[in-house]
Amino acid sequence: MPKLTGWWKNRSSAGKVELYTRGSFHLFVLLEITSFGVAPVASAAGKSSYVVPLSLFLLLCAHAVLCGVLTSKALHWVVGRRERPTRLAVTTAAVTAACALGVLVLRVTGHIWEPAVAPTLVAGLTWFASGSLVLCLRSVKRMWFVPSAAAVATGLAVLAVGMPATKALGYAVGVLLGSLFFGATCGFSAWLLTTVYELDRSREVQARLAVAEERLRFGRDLHDVMGRNLAVIALKSELAVQLARRERPEAVEQMIEVQRIAQESQREVRDVVRGYREADLAVELEGARGVLSAAGMDCRVDSGAGPELPAEVQSALGWVVREATTNVLRHGDAQRCLIRLTALEGGAVTLVVENDGAPEAPAGPPGSGLAGLRERLAALDGTLQAGLVGDGRFRLRAQIPGRRLEELEVRA
Repeated sequence: MPKLTGWWKNRSSAGKVELYTRGSFHLFVLLEITSFGVAPVASAAGKSSYVVPLSLFLLLCAHAVLCGVLTSKALHWVVGRRERPTRLAVTTAAVTAACALGVLVLRVTGHIWEPAVAPTLVAGLTWFASGSLVLCLRSVKRMWFVPSAAAVATGLAVLAVGMPATKALGYAVGVLLGSLFFGATCGFSAWLLTTVYELDRSREVQARLAVAEERLRFGRDLHDVMGRNLAVIALKSELAVQLARRERPEAVEQMIEVQRIAQESQREVRDVVRGYREADLAVELEGARGVLSAAGMDCRVDSGAGPELPAEVQSALGWVVREATTNVLRHGDAQRCLIRLTALEGGAVTLVVENDGAPEAPAGPPGSGLAGLRERLAALDGTLQAGLVGDGRFRLRAQIPGRRLEELEVRA
């Protein structure tokens, strides 16, 4: 069953909307055939010849398929995967006009017996063609032009074949109303699909910005550590060189100091890389709430009013919040996210980050983020658990035992 439903669950929101939209438009092909194509065949019941009715039925089937192909390619253009299908749109408009004119000619020459068949066929041809053509336009003003042009062209065609002006007006009004409905439906679908993809791209950009901000933060920390120490090392090394040239014994002392500063720099760089520098957990929780809420998610942060945590614990859990927030933004299709911090007096500290919309299978190779978090928590005897918990929910749970907190408090 997971394999059967994975093709839907593993899609993003934009992919689901596109799939639903394409399915709806593919149903339009069957709708045109069943609603309008059977009319000439049904009207030929009891007649001696089925040549014209069957020809009209096949003609409408071919027209429905042509509109379906145009719709599919137009949707690819709407989401930016290919160029606008201009030639196919012109071909569809020309074929529709020729088919509608042919139906009117058959009605005037008496090859179509039932009076309602010709209006039904003309309406089906123009309505579905108008909807497909609207998908090939960006401007709303140009979209409104399609139903108007279809109505005027139909009215003129009716007059050209010799029908009275009242019938021409009836044809024009019917084509206008139906084309407006189909055009508005298709235009709204295209706008909705475009908007969803723009939101999806915005969230992806936001995730990249979050990663870039974290890299900048790391770069600033590394610069703060190494910039000052390297300047001192360079200055003392130069001083040691000058003292050594003068054969002064103080040169050895300066080089010992350089060695001490180099070792201190190595330790501080290791602290930066491993994330052992102090961080304000409250700031990280509030930042996660702001970023996820800005991405359109329902983010709830439950931190309670527990005891004050040691700096090392705040730093480690702060990194967990950062990494979990980035993963929620970059992976899956979350709508709701819960961040709960539980810190009982004398007990363990537990941080849980849970979100919905997680894919059943990872989209790419596993990263090093969770492995890095486990290393940071391991230094505090903490544990990290991450994985699916059912119903498309992903849970990340970090815990630091109470005995470790007591040791840190005593040492402080």
